[in-house]
Amino acid sequence: MQPALESPDHAETVRRARFGELPKRILPEEMIEERAATVPNPTTNTYNADEWLVRYCL
Repeated sequence: MQPALESPDHAETVRRARFGELPKRILPEEMIEERAATVPNPTTNTYNADEWLVRYCL
């Protein structure tokens, strides 16, 4: 004899008990990690035109 077919409500209850819920949705913005390609150089952009003028012209 074959077992009787389960009702849809019972099947859903069994499925939820076995598999639980889907994981939280991940947005595309959360999938990207941004890091600097190189270490910032502290001497970059330290040129001062006024300092150069005072140092070499006076």
